[in-house]
Amino acid sequence: MRYQGILFDLDGTLVDSAHDLYMALNLTLTEVAFPVVSRTQVLEWVGNGIDVLVLRGLSGSNEINAELPPRLVAEAQERFAGHYRALVGQYSLLYANVETVLAAFSHVPKAVVTNKSREFTLQLLDSLNLSQHFDVVVCGDDGLKKPAAEPLLSACQQLNIDAQDAIMVGDSKSDILAAQAAEIPVIALKYGYNQGLDLATLNPQYLCEGFLDIIPILNQP
Repeated sequence: MRYQGILFDLDGTLVDSAHDLYMALNLTLTEVAFPVVSRTQVLEWVGNGIDVLVLRGLSGSNEINAELPPRLVAEAQERFAGHYRALVGQYSLLYANVETVLAAFSHVPKAVVTNKSREFTLQLLDSLNLSQHFDVVVCGDDGLKKPAAEPLLSACQQLNIDAQDAIMVGDSKSDILAAQAAEIPVIALKYGYNQGLDLATLNPQYLCEGFLDIIPILNQP
């Protein structure tokens, strides 16, 4: 096998967690007297961390309103965290074949690299019985977030492998750009939270329809 370690994004790659986020966001918006948003909008806004998601919810758009009052933003983000804490994993589901593939590569060191905060990441992994599959978890509040290269390089360092011997599996622009910045090959999955972007335009090494499709790539000699 060519790769000595596999790095996985979490939301939109391993787990469909959008409904938890959608519920928490609309509870928050209602409490601060802002219009609720649709699940489709939330699907377009996720991928850059929950603080950015709240800003987009308050803005009603992917483009963040720079004139949002800081006090309002702080209150909304605090309220969202409380709601999300109560909801994490409640409506989330593994994507098809995720557990099968992770089990098939149980012998390979693996890491989760996510922009989600550590508290919610660990809660989600535990709720879906995924924790045992991963040797390392790198989160958004550990330092720089994707699309920076640093989270991926940190995961490689903690797995005790060279970046050139790793591969990234993700579903978004941030995943692809982070992998390219770290000079790590990347498998892009079409089914996740890509914010309406055609991932092919970002030139990932591999582009797959489903999670099962990554097996022959990972098994390359």
